[in-house]
Amino acid sequence: MIFEQSEHFTNLAKNTLEIESQGIQLLKNRFDNQEQRDAFLKAVDLLMHCRGRIVVSGIGKSGHIARKIAATFASTGSPAFFVHPAEASHGDLGMVQSEDVFLALSYSGEATELMTIVPLIKRMGAKLIAMTGKPESSLAKFADIHLNVAIQKEACPLNLAPTTSTTATLAMGDALAVVLLDAKNFQASDFALSHPGGSLGKRLLTLVRDIMHSGNDIPTNTVTDSFKNLLLEMSKKRLGMTIITDINQSVLGVFTDGDLRRLLEKTLQLEDVKVADVITLQPKTVSQDVLAAEALEIMERHRINQLVVVDQHNKLVGALNMHDLLTNKIL
Repeated sequence: MIFEQSEHFTNLAKNTLEIESQGIQLLKNRFDNQEQRDAFLKAVDLLMHCRGRIVVSGIGKSGHIARKIAATFASTGSPAFFVHPAEASHGDLGMVQSEDVFLALSYSGEATELMTIVPLIKRMGAKLIAMTGKPESSLAKFADIHLNVAIQKEACPLNLAPTTSTTATLAMGDALAVVLLDAKNFQASDFALSHPGGSLGKRLLTLVRDIMHSGNDIPTNTVTDSFKNLLLEMSKKRLGMTIITDINQSVLGVFTDGDLRRLLEKTLQLEDVKVADVITLQPKTVSQDVLAAEALEIMERHRINQLVVVDQHNKLVGALNMHDLLTNKIL
């Protein structure tokens, strides 16, 4: 049945995405209005200078969006948490303090659960930001700052299920979080502190020194070695390269498996090959103290699979290849 109506369902899906994208575009265009722009900037300023925490709340679908917005704030340097408005009426409001900023989400602006606690929030002295689609609603009027997330219609064919409205609300929350992130000069290293687990944590926290090959595991040769010894060292250490150094361990060049392939395209007579004639001078290097993700960026930019790790004096301290990054889930 699905495939019999494939064109209908595909068009419906495309129409849904189109309507939701129009809702986002409407939000964007609203920033051309001085009043809306000022309201947004005042909200950012209020959140920026919040001495407590950002408390985000909403009921129903708005509640799900509120949870995500709170999580985004928290992970980007703005301490935040979600409070269920119904539970707030039964004790959880005690988590809200006068130094907090309360961000209330309700598209209608009339959610009973929120309107029950709003007078208490105002009474305790916490600032209130409302995000609604109805500027004349009760919640909007109570708010210190109102952010208008009104859309023309829901993507739901019945124009009933929250679809475009929740997308627009989530997008406005993301806009607040991103501007706050930038205003606070929040860096990747700060982001890593709240994301230590999983592949994201690996990518943000792992340094080159943590995964590089060092000591006897580094493939090395000198320019006076025979080409045969160079190939044996490459084969033994299995990093797809060997690093050419002088007697002081200063890096002179590298010879990679790619260099070997290119050499074999020119000649099969390897007995008389001199190491000094075939190495790549001034190879790409990296410090052991940079993020492994930065080493990956260097490899991708220069389309290479190996990097030489050196200190500030160009002394050899380690070796790294693309497989190391894959194994350690940096990619």
